[in-house]
Amino acid sequence: MAHSDEFRPLLVNEAGNGEEKSAKKSMDEDWGKNFHEWTADGMPVSSVLGEPVARSHWDSTLLGCLGRNDEFCSSDFEVCVLGALVPCVLYGSNIERLGSERGRFANHCLPYSALYLLGNSLFGWNCLAPWFSYSSRTQIRKRFNLEGSFEAFKRTCGCCESLIEDEDQLEQCESSCDLATHLFCHACSLCQEGRELRRRMPHPGFNGRQVLVMIPPMEQTMGRDGL
Repeated sequence: MAHSDEFRPLLVNEAGNGEEKSAKKSMDEDWGKNFHEWTADGMPVSSVLGEPVARSHWDSTLLGCLGRNDEFCSSDFEVCVLGALVPCVLYGSNIERLGSERGRFANHCLPYSALYLLGNSLFGWNCLAPWFSYSSRTQIRKRFNLEGSFEAFKRTCGCCESLIEDEDQLEQCESSCDLATHLFCHACSLCQEGRELRRRMPHPGFNGRQVLVMIPPMEQTMGRDGL
């Protein structure tokens, strides 16, 4: 008499499906252990503590105008001169580096220059261009997860903890601090942003492509001894 399992071929498929489900369940459990949530700004959130990762510090201080050279021979002194004499050029260069594409320089340098001249003509100081340029500081701070002015003040003084309830309020406060920094320390803020970008990102003009140089062969002569 034949075994009863021979008349139940679905048993093998059921067993195989059960093994696949158990393997998938174990994989999901392992993935869940290593899962990390992400904030709206793209910052990883610890699945254990539920707090954003610690932010990095700026490469230089707001007043650290002199110091080093980078691999593109762009010195801090050059950045300082551009920020003091032609801030429109430095701002356009910063935006071009931040966007990592060519063509953004003129689109930002020209409007900045118009606001710079208008503010100095009507009010006697550069009070209009910072409203146009402060967003670049916010972009740099978010892209590289840098510590903002309010967080630095809170870390130094150990106060104002109760004023901020969530990340949205913190970001609004940091954006306001970015605007205040551009209004009252405009040249220094542009210089600090320029130094930070030069440390972290190459200029789009320096795309790292290898240049092939063809060197013609030297003229070879054969003396009498070689004949």
